[in-house]
Amino acid sequence: MYVAMNRFRIALGKEQDFIEIWKNRETFLDEVPGFKSFNLMQGATDEECTLFASHSVWESEEAFKNWTTSEAFRKAHANAKPAKDIYLGPPKFEGFKAVL
Repeated sequence: MYVAMNRFRIALGKEQDFIEIWKNRETFLDEVPGFKSFNLMQGATDEECTLFASHSVWESEEAFKNWTTSEAFRKAHANAKPAKDIYLGPPKFEGFKAVL
């Protein structure tokens, strides 16, 4: 199993706008071999931002890497337009392999 996460720092008051971007986005993940599940997670809010993480589970790291070079990935990201007033910097990728 492999878990791929992108952590996002979202401007205060823009949380619902960020959620709507993801809610209305076609991911095409159901077309990708090895994909298991996806969740958008909301974390803590501090005086600067609210933390979110996109969390996807894959059969293997290879399946995830194949997704990143697939036509489904290109289609999912083709119309992604960063809203500069929502994001406080780029997302931070974190990948985890199951060890137990």
